[in-house]
Amino acid sequence: MKRNARPGDIDCGTVDRAAASSGGRDAELFERSRNRLEAIAYRLLGSAGDAEDAVQDTYLRWHAAARDRIENPEAWLTKVLTNLCLNQLTSARARRETYVGQWLPEPLLAGDRMLGPADTAEQKDTVSMALLTLLERLSPNERVVYVLREAFGYPHREIAGILGLTESNCQQIHRRARQHLADDRVRADIDSVTAATITEHFVATALSGDTEPLVAMLTADVVSIADGGGRMPARRGPVTGAVAVARYLRGLFCPTDSKRAVIGGSPALYAAVVNGGPAVLVELDGRVVGVVCLDLRDRRVAGLHLQVNPDKLERITRSWAATAPREPLVARW
Repeated sequence: MKRNARPGDIDCGTVDRAAASSGGRDAELFERSRNRLEAIAYRLLGSAGDAEDAVQDTYLRWHAAARDRIENPEAWLTKVLTNLCLNQLTSARARRETYVGQWLPEPLLAGDRMLGPADTAEQKDTVSMALLTLLERLSPNERVVYVLREAFGYPHREIAGILGLTESNCQQIHRRARQHLADDRVRADIDSVTAATITEHFVATALSGDTEPLVAMLTADVVSIADGGGRMPARRGPVTGAVAVARYLRGLFCPTDSKRAVIGGSPALYAAVVNGGPAVLVELDGRVVGVVCLDLRDRRVAGLHLQVNPDKLERITRSWAATAPREPLVARW
């Protein structure tokens, strides 16, 4: 007891230390959940920046909450994050209506913590560029149920509690989401060595200027989608069919002075793993200026997702700069 203190007086120093200790434990608990929350938010929103914002808003609500009354912090954090993402998904739909050209998710380099768990084929699939693009077709609730169930293995009972639904309703939503995605899924189970070989062959063939070898590498129903966001030149609509896509790629990969002027110089082309799949990474003076994700089926290219919007290449540029130097497929394009 402090000098001159009366019985029943509260030692403010003890209270402050106890509060600080409690706050430290709460902050530590949140940090242990951060990677999982970021991985959920990225799959729901398709944007690393928006995912970071949603997780930060979740932390602010956690910090302001009566945490001693929260029985299951993990469930509480997931529910708050999910509701924040649902609000963003609703507003995002309105923004996409005015988006210039095609909208594609933000690509992430292999090893990015935001990619989350990749222990099973299903978990890997939920972060592929192909599936993240298809998820845009789902309603916000369908997207939440699908992601939490397929990528993180949440039981329907817990998902129902997060969304304020019945368990049977949650199961129906999950079935409906899977049906919406089933017809257009591109599934591949190709090892990394084979994927790298296909990527190298793809670049060489695209640079050859010949259409026939490119057609042979593509499936008949191949689709190519490009996202420039109004910041960089890009096709406003999808290109479909092997012949049309081959001609498009032949023109796209043909180096010209005008193309170099648009991107600011002669970039290097690398084989990379992006969102769990093979990709061509275009790098200029330390900046990633383009990413071409290849969706493979039966060792052929069934889909291409071309991201050239600089707003969506900032995080992958930082990740690329942090990796060890690699040998380019093409040193100067």
